Amino acid sequence: MRIILLRHGQSLGNVDELAYCRIPDHALPLTETGEDQARAAGPTIKNLIGDGQVAAYVSPYQRTRRTFELLGVDAERIVTEPRVREQDWGNLQDPVQQEMLKHQRHAFGHFFFRLPNGESGADVDDRVAAFLDGLTVRMHKDENHPKTVLVVSHGLTIRLLCRRFFDWSIDLFESLSNPDTCENRVLDHDGTGWRLDRPFDQWRDSPDGTVQHPV
Repeated sequence: MRIILLRHGQSLGNVDELAYCRIPDHALPLTETGEDQARAAGPTIKNLIGDGQVAAYVSPYQRTRRTFELLGVDAERIVTEPRVREQDWGNLQDPVQQEMLKHQRHAFGHFFFRLPNGESGADVDDRVAAFLDGLTVRMHKDENHPKTVLVVSHGLTIRLLCRRFFDWSIDLFESLSNPDTCENRVLDHDGTGWRLDRPFDQWRDSPDGTVQHPV
């Protein structure tokens, strides 16, 4: 069994933080660079899928749906999955307040800090856990469900998916960097457990001394 995690291509919000003040987060489009990234990622993702069928679970945000479309992957089933969406920062954002919240969040901790009118990392972790529980049951017990899955999602959400898979500590999670836009991670099940193809970049050692799952 294989699960391919892919972050969306570069979006308008990645290059213009003020875009969040005038466009809802879920409606932010890919940039021209992001569209090129998604097209370029297509052959890589197809190679990772191989010759078998694939089920695609795609965040409902415009940038993830467009990324999946540009990959050109012929999926056996395509599911729009809200539980793998981006962390909710509220509605249209005030730039002064958002800058203050980012400083507070960094000092408090990304996992537990709750954004006003939005979510904490812990909230995202909860919905990711519910998604994974259902997915692993389907992959193990539903004979008609493809054994290869593609999840097109967001940076923090992808880190939390892996945190849940490998039972990483919160300290370790907060020490990891998001994958780059249109960067992937691959999880393979070898019959005894899941393995990650390569670690995430770390911007610091985990304060509790834990490390990423061995590859």
